[in-house]
Amino acid sequence: MPATAERRVLIVVENLPVPLDRRVWLEATTLVAHGYKVSVISPTGRGWDEPYEEIEGVHIYRYPAPPEAHVGALAYGREWGVSLWRMFRLARQVWREQGFDVIHGCNPPDLLWLLGLRYRPHGVRYLFDHHDVCPELFEAKFGRRGLLHRIMLIWERLNFASASVSIATNESFREIAQGRGRMAPEDVFVVRSAPRVERFVPGPADPAVRKGAGTVLGYVGVIGQQEGMDLLLGAIELLVRRMGHSDLHAVIVGFGPHLDEVKRDAAARGLGDHVTFAGALYGDDLLRVLNSIDIGVAPDPKNAMNDISTMNKVMEYMTLEKPVLQFDLTEGRASAGEASLYAQANDPADFAGKIAELIDNPEKRAEMGRRGRARVLERLSWDHSVPHLLAAYDRIFAKMGR
Repeated sequence: MPATAERRVLIVVENLPVPLDRRVWLEATTLVAHGYKVSVISPTGRGWDEPYEEIEGVHIYRYPAPPEAHVGALAYGREWGVSLWRMFRLARQVWREQGFDVIHGCNPPDLLWLLGLRYRPHGVRYLFDHHDVCPELFEAKFGRRGLLHRIMLIWERLNFASASVSIATNESFREIAQGRGRMAPEDVFVVRSAPRVERFVPGPADPAVRKGAGTVLGYVGVIGQQEGMDLLLGAIELLVRRMGHSDLHAVIVGFGPHLDEVKRDAAARGLGDHVTFAGALYGDDLLRVLNSIDIGVAPDPKNAMNDISTMNKVMEYMTLEKPVLQFDLTEGRASAGEASLYAQANDPADFAGKIAELIDNPEKRAEMGRRGRARVLERLSWDHSVPHLLAAYDRIFAKMGR
């Protein structure tokens, strides 16, 4: 069923500004391209600070981002509470100025169902876009279960119970939606995150990025406590100090609450000449760096959250024809297949050994890179997800009788 101009959507996201949040931006612009009227509520930040602007037909409303919580469940609770209050205020404005039939909530936090509940009497329905498994995220951050973990499970259940349709980022998340979420299979749609292949194109290396190194590792993503940056630095230290790879360099792209701590760790290990912290990069600057690396690394440790999560960086490395190294994670294998090597779980020595294996075998690196890009083009690119996104919306509007 084709979309019409009467299909109005409000997408709500808390953890990144739009259009910086690449998944949300792909979803929003895809819906616009298929005739939907799309509004987005997101925080400000990273240069996206206008309270309102229209970009590529998407109406973007932003609220001042609260101070980022670094540690502690209560700190995260305050951050989410402030964000939710500001989302409710902006939703009233969007309701007056644009209107919406569906609220598309992107977690975390698992509290956006409250916004859906607020507008349900007006005929609005809630679509849950499951970005993170919050109970497992809580466990990964704080290393424990207990009362707060049980509360997270309750919130997750309420999120699914409030949703007419849910979107899963991979098959593992689909299983959670149908299991813990108790959603009917016909109401769950897998919409994978992936770059646009026409934008992520392999290109020449920039010598300024490589700094004369024989081998350059690349990391792009959030720099937080559950991303395994300590494991990556440990592997680099072993390669440089004990395995004879003194011409190794690593470029770390990204931002996050533990960036300063990771910088201090690199300095304490004496890796200042072997690691560059490039900060947050976007667009052509990001492509310039990633096209200059030899190996894309994903040091996310194996835990209940990471094992079932699809890592955007892995998809980006593959799309740019870079071989990947990661720990042996269920969804990591599902994404990368033979385009990656897999180190033993959370073992920096094995991670270093696998890097050395790739350093010593450039032909293998090239073949893995070719397989990775082919895998994206044939089955994993955003173009393959578009029909599933549109089917999810056809489903929710059909349930509304439209």
